[in-house]
Amino acid sequence: MSEREQFSSRLGFLLIAAGCAIGLGNVWRFPYITGQYGGAIFVIIYLFFLLIVGLPLLTIELSLGRSSRRSVARAFEVLEKPHAKWHLNKFWLIPGSYILMSFYGVITGWMLYYCIKTFLGGFSDGITEKIANEEFGALLNNPLIMFVCMVTVVFASFGIVAMGVVKGVERITKPMMLILFGLLVFMALRSFALPGFSEGISYYLAPNFDYIREHGFNGFMEIMWAAMGQAFFTLSVGQGSIMIFGTYIDKKHSLASEGIVICLLDTTVAILAGFVIFPACFSYDVSPGQGPGLLFVTLTTVFSNMSFGAFWGGLFFLFMLFAAVSTLIAVFESIIAISMDLFAVSRVKAVIVNCAIITVMSIPCILGFNYLSYIQPLGEGTAILDLQDFIISNNILPLGSLIFVLFITAKSGWGFKNYLAECNTGSGIKIPQVVYWYFRYVLPIIIIFLLIVGYVNIFGK
Repeated sequence: MSEREQFSSRLGFLLIAAGCAIGLGNVWRFPYITGQYGGAIFVIIYLFFLLIVGLPLLTIELSLGRSSRRSVARAFEVLEKPHAKWHLNKFWLIPGSYILMSFYGVITGWMLYYCIKTFLGGFSDGITEKIANEEFGALLNNPLIMFVCMVTVVFASFGIVAMGVVKGVERITKPMMLILFGLLVFMALRSFALPGFSEGISYYLAPNFDYIREHGFNGFMEIMWAAMGQAFFTLSVGQGSIMIFGTYIDKKHSLASEGIVICLLDTTVAILAGFVIFPACFSYDVSPGQGPGLLFVTLTTVFSNMSFGAFWGGLFFLFMLFAAVSTLIAVFESIIAISMDLFAVSRVKAVIVNCAIITVMSIPCILGFNYLSYIQPLGEGTAILDLQDFIISNNILPLGSLIFVLFITAKSGWGFKNYLAECNTGSGIKIPQVVYWYFRYVLPIIIIFLLIVGYVNIFGK
């Protein structure tokens, strides 16, 4: 097999890996639960769990990729002990990327639609939340527009991947991520001029013990669970998407150092998003929501009531579009690498085939909001997208992470010494041998706990 390409710069790798981790959940979930669960208190707890849960899982995936120089399709075969069966896990890990992209491309298409419509002044000045909600509903009831928008972002992202790691993925994603950070900083600084800035930031980040006082020990445990879950899911570890970027980097820097930078970039975006959202909501007396409603209903209402709202709203949705597309490109690169490893096909052929597969797989998600809306797989009010998200977030990501942890600690797997040797190669922060017991016994328990609580939250109500 020919040697894999390598990123031309460390900055390129860090920004692209961060782009894979930075997703829409950073913007529509992190700020909301931070404000809900005590502001700075939640952030401190979240950072603690990011350090003890998110960072170890991130270094595991990167080390597996850098050592094997293979995607999740072949990494187990390269690293496992003779006659071991760890490689069988690829048969349920690989479909995870396809299921994720079958709905993520649809949501990215929504971002494209709202970006264009907002810039063109498609939302009337001074609309109410009710009207904004009706506008979003009209989009969901129009499968043709959703399909066109989805195809546009999916084809464009696959086109970038088709050009290769350096000439395509790195050359496009690196400036796009720099623009993304620039847009976010610009809009966050602009929030200082809004009349509701102090009130919004106070709600967002000021330490607040009201939730704990009101709900007692159960409230504290709920905050702990929310922080742990956010730290776990924010980096998109568990299905091998991050692993592929380990195959494209050199050994000049330790993976703990690289992982910390990626975590910092991911957290910076999440925190700065709140600086944009909450001052705007408090300035225009609009209650911040959660989930897609925060973006497409709440913030559309805010921007329509703001001076030069078409410009500011368009910039915001452009930022969101870049965040979503960066994830598309990253996961598509993983999918293409998997196809090339499994079937020894050219990059272009892998792109053409997988582009067609993802497009077809996205159709049920689109129709789930209109023609197939009677299908409510997780109960009343749910859609096909909710089932797809459940399969990924509540099953493949935690189970995949558990498999990766066991693989580096089990005797029949790769072995913890090999993991440490790979992870600590290069300059920078090193991981000590003493943490083996934490990786072997504590980390799996945390992941299993997250898996169980996720099921209880969905089916136990």
